[in-house]
Amino acid sequence: MAAKKMTLEQSFESLDNIIGQLQGGGLTLEESFKMYEEGMKLVKNCNDALDKAEKKLIVIDNEA
Repeated sequence: MAAKKMTLEQSFESLDNIIGQLQGGGLTLEESFKMYEEGMKLVKNCNDALDKAEKKLIVIDNEA
């Protein structure tokens, strides 16, 4: 899922689903590692998107 370009909102929603599955238990160790890895990719995508938005806001603020 993280391989596709997702909006920030979609990334947060997917991350929330992963957290729920990890907290719910019932996953094998292998499944948990895969979910964790996917979650970390989503966190990176979220951080990148937020950094990009912050830079745009700084540019807009400096232009004003």
